Amino acid sequence: MSDPGSTSAAPLPSRFGAFIAPYHDPSGNPARQLRRDLDLIELLDELGYDEAWVGEHHSGAYEIVASPELMIAAAAERTKRIRLGTGVNSLSYHHPFMLADRIMQLDHMTMGRTMLGIGPGQLPSDAFMMGIDPRRQRDMMVEATEVMLPLLRGEVVSRTTDWFTVDRARLQLSAYNPDGIEVAVASMVSPAGATLAGRLGLGMLSLGATDARGFDALDANWAVREKVGAEHGNPADRSAWRVVASMHLAETREQAMAEVRHGILDLMGYMEGMSKSKLPFASSPEAALEHWMTQGLPVFGVPTIGTPDDAIEKIRQLVDKTGGFGCFMFLANNCATWAATKRSYELFAEHVIPAVRGMNVRRMESIDYVGDNSAQFFGAMQDAVRDAIKKYAPQ
Repeated sequence: MSDPGSTSAAPLPSRFGAFIAPYHDPSGNPARQLRRDLDLIELLDELGYDEAWVGEHHSGAYEIVASPELMIAAAAERTKRIRLGTGVNSLSYHHPFMLADRIMQLDHMTMGRTMLGIGPGQLPSDAFMMGIDPRRQRDMMVEATEVMLPLLRGEVVSRTTDWFTVDRARLQLSAYNPDGIEVAVASMVSPAGATLAGRLGLGMLSLGATDARGFDALDANWAVREKVGAEHGNPADRSAWRVVASMHLAETREQAMAEVRHGILDLMGYMEGMSKSKLPFASSPEAALEHWMTQGLPVFGVPTIGTPDDAIEKIRQLVDKTGGFGCFMFLANNCATWAATKRSYELFAEHVIPAVRGMNVRRMESIDYVGDNSAQFFGAMQDAVRDAIKKYAPQ
């Protein structure tokens, strides 16, 4: 594998995971698709990944998880160590007391492995069905967050807004771990998420990191996080920054591209269905893949479709752009078959994670040490064998 070192002194990520929206072909069996999401989280746990985040959506046919809390509860019973996050709860859709109470219960059910991801809500169709003005969603997210965080810390909260009231509200439970429940806010192009993270001392989830606009905003949004955090006494912690990008790996680039071509038109169908317009580059799997790999797609960005070496290079580029972050996550896309998808995660775990973490540095130093001193070491061993023959040979 290639040397993962970046061109700067920026720290490489030490944690890895998957962001599971999910994206499922509406012609498939939804029950089986949801079970495969749980199977994926179980596989990630077995392979040594650190985190899995599950989204919340209510329309559009593809992103069929309505409650990430339910998925996390089921996944927790199948796994041992992986941390599980809501990726993300759309705060404008929930009364903040009720959501905080559910998250606290989930924290105990997972024995402290729960993380709370927050956002305003991505799909305007979700908001319209609930009578919510999409222009209000970011303000609603802020108002809900300002209530949920003190509730999760064990404080008593009273507040009235134009869409909820809490009156001397308090939760029955304290967090499972003394450090509390980790909270991260979604961030893409707008600095809104970074501003909230800085003001309230939250982590950041940078979605669409390889989308052209999302990539350009990575360092700028982190600068906002640092500046606002300093103004509010919340130092920026790069280890709490998660960067999400599309990726699929195989033994060769040609094989990886062939595997993604298998289901790429299903992904194109999501975008065409949302706009009711035909995409000119969705005429064939080959054309769709060419467009995705060169021009990118909204949210999905420009993917890394290739080998573990390509994945290492992409992480290096993201580190150089950001100045360093704590966790890299796959944006799960389900374009390949289930078998090929599992193999992609296996290749990343087998080759990319140890390379980026430097897990084998001392092993290489050890073999170099032995090789550099082989004449002395093996000469001494041969001398010992000769001495033993002389000493114990029959006279």
